[in-house]
Amino acid sequence: MKQNRRNFIQQSAAGSAALFFSSLKSFAKNPQTFSKSAEGYQLKILATNWGFDGTMDAFCAKAKKDGYDGIENWWPGTKQEQDEMYAALKKYNLELGILYGAGEDTATENFKAFKNSMEEIVKQSSQKTLYINLHSGKDYFSFDEGKKFVEYTTALSKSTGIPIYHETHRGRLMFAAHTTHEYLKKYPELKLTLDISHWCNVHESLLQNQNETVEAALQRTEHIHARIGYEEGPQVAEPRAPEWKYAVDAHFAWWDKVVERKKKAGETMTFLTEFGPPLYMQTLPYTLQPLSNQWDINVYMMNLLRKRYS
Repeated sequence: MKQNRRNFIQQSAAGSAALFFSSLKSFAKNPQTFSKSAEGYQLKILATNWGFDGTMDAFCAKAKKDGYDGIENWWPGTKQEQDEMYAALKKYNLELGILYGAGEDTATENFKAFKNSMEEIVKQSSQKTLYINLHSGKDYFSFDEGKKFVEYTTALSKSTGIPIYHETHRGRLMFAAHTTHEYLKKYPELKLTLDISHWCNVHESLLQNQNETVEAALQRTEHIHARIGYEEGPQVAEPRAPEWKYAVDAHFAWWDKVVERKKKAGETMTFLTEFGPPLYMQTLPYTLQPLSNQWDINVYMMNLLRKRYS
């Protein structure tokens, strides 16, 4: 039994490796044609420690070894954790994107906690911070309640010089395409982190009937969370599998438009590879064994992004 299990694992590993290189070759054979990059264009790809079982130092060491430019990390709650994060970043010469969101249920309390924490973050964070990415508010807040977050962060970004983005995330203000569009129309300086996999799930589609709304979001996108969603969920089981090619192609078509704009403008394009762990990742019944290797998938996505967008 042990031998059979060992053979299965070895064969699976070999199969995954073959699939990885086959996908990269396929991508190379069908390159997207972009405008010539203006001076200043850079591509930076960050790693997530979501699901990583280890210290910050170990995480940064692994991210550096596998070719990432930096990390995106939820803002640490203690001074000790902040010091550990910055020490690891310096040790491995990695850049930082900060993630933050308040959890309070009422709009008044949520905004109060949000504002207090944001003041601490911009005060304590390094000026080398690439951006602050926000899980802003709650999806059930009214527009008038939600606009306080947008107005406050717009002013804060101007006063500090730190780019601040609001993520298109389920459960938050920008949870759906049509509601986000209302904020975009009202606030021309609003910038987004695009995790469009959430919208695929919320709208149970690849958004074919919301082209105008999606195009508006793409024009305001500054940072991308590179996860592949589909009609029934925010994460396909295995982006290398042929049955998910249609969803992969749809996401890259959206991302291509953002990168094209960044290349023309000579600006930095940042991505986070953000395939998540169980139970975000699908698992086998009874055992909760994940169907894929989270870290390997994210490294695969990083390589695809470099091949297409460098």
